[in-house]
Amino acid sequence: MTNILKLSAFGKNDIRGIFNDDITPELFYYVGRAYVKFVCEKNNILAKDVWLSVCEDARLHSKELSDSLIKGINSLGGNVVYLGLAPTPLGYFSEFINYPDEITMGNKIQGALIVTASHNPKEYNGLKMTLNKASLDESQIKEVKELTIAQTNNKSFNYRFGLCRKFDIISTYIEKISQSFPNVGQNLKIVVDSANATGGLVAPKLYREMGCDVIELYSEPDGNFPNHHPNPSDESTLDTIKKSVIDNNADFGIAFDGDSDRIGVIDSKGNYLTGDKLLLIYALDIISDLIKRGEKPNIVSEVKCSQVLYDCINKTGANAIMCKTGHGYIKSMMREKKAILGGEMSGHIFFNDRFYGFDDAIYAGCRIIEIVAKHKLKNPNFKLEDLLEPFKNTFCSKENRYKIENELKKPILKMVNEKIKENKNLFNDEIKDIITIDGLRIVFDGGFALIRQSNTEPVFTLRFEAKDEQTCKHYEKCMIDLLDKCKKDIG
Repeated sequence: MTNILKLSAFGKNDIRGIFNDDITPELFYYVGRAYVKFVCEKNNILAKDVWLSVCEDARLHSKELSDSLIKGINSLGGNVVYLGLAPTPLGYFSEFINYPDEITMGNKIQGALIVTASHNPKEYNGLKMTLNKASLDESQIKEVKELTIAQTNNKSFNYRFGLCRKFDIISTYIEKISQSFPNVGQNLKIVVDSANATGGLVAPKLYREMGCDVIELYSEPDGNFPNHHPNPSDESTLDTIKKSVIDNNADFGIAFDGDSDRIGVIDSKGNYLTGDKLLLIYALDIISDLIKRGEKPNIVSEVKCSQVLYDCINKTGANAIMCKTGHGYIKSMMREKKAILGGEMSGHIFFNDRFYGFDDAIYAGCRIIEIVAKHKLKNPNFKLEDLLEPFKNTFCSKENRYKIENELKKPILKMVNEKIKENKNLFNDEIKDIITIDGLRIVFDGGFALIRQSNTEPVFTLRFEAKDEQTCKHYEKCMIDLLDKCKKDIG
């Protein structure tokens, strides 16, 4: 069993690791069997009544893993609707549509299994999982892990034969979403960078259906990611799209990550909009009419986001809620608070307004197209960057990734917290609050210093905000000096 399963592959939000190390076809076979058991237990049904959708990203080993996953599902009698190569959001979308009788015989999809490592380098792979239209939370992933262990230890199981049917989810998605945005993109020129991942299969065609003039970059899927790494929150991957937006006098650019659930947006001057800036644009567009009707909508975001985001939303009369980083945590908090919108710094955006509530970068692109087009109808000279006025007197650092072994994260974070409590003048600024919902967000007057554990990589994620660049860099230096000292002390 230990040669097949590495427990480190099971994370807080998904399964993820390096192919042929943490992640193997054998592991996915047993996960497929375990997932049928999981659905049977949660929905109180028999294996023959389980229907799951399966799709994969463009990585070179994703097809091999999805094949093994499907074999595992079928071997326990579970049934599969195979979507093939498709963006992660279309896997989520597969739970919300009706299928022809010849595909599912009238049955609903009860869960989506998506083979992907999102924005990680090409040697990584993994699995995102949903049940009854909701992503699995941390406790449910632990249940799947335990069921997987049980399956690997079960040497006497009987094989059954579930069904596997293919379905064209991409055409269905484009038809459905384009109907919600008829011709809204007319007179807009946009650049779309799909990073040789999954977005190029869907977004350019959809945006043209909306009326946009689309300039495509790297739309052909290639698991080697030959042009640049598929991670729009890493600004170094955006050089080509920035240049293309300026050279083509485009209104803005849209970039996707490896599985198209994270969006990056470039304004007409070639500047990258961080996720909190983008989320505020969406939020102010959505909540204005709701406030007028006397409603107080909830907007969920995470600890890395600018204080400007929270302050601006709260000033409108809406309610800005801070939670842990991670798409699973955001979705859970949105369900708990019945939030209309949520988002992360990394570009995950979740719309419950006119949509299904899951993170879909392609759909988020539709909404930014709609917003810019609406403003340009009123003012032909309007630019996307005109909506960033609230951030003009705030300086935010780029995300700093401090390398640290996974097993050292907790003890060093605890040590940092203790040292700050012992000496509240470590940053030479008065500490107003220390928020501990996800790492440490040390709040100052007009700024903050954040340290949190990455859920997917051996790093601390650091972020800083202040009223000016000098103060921001001071917070950053103090934090890194403190981390270096703690790392040395712990040996």
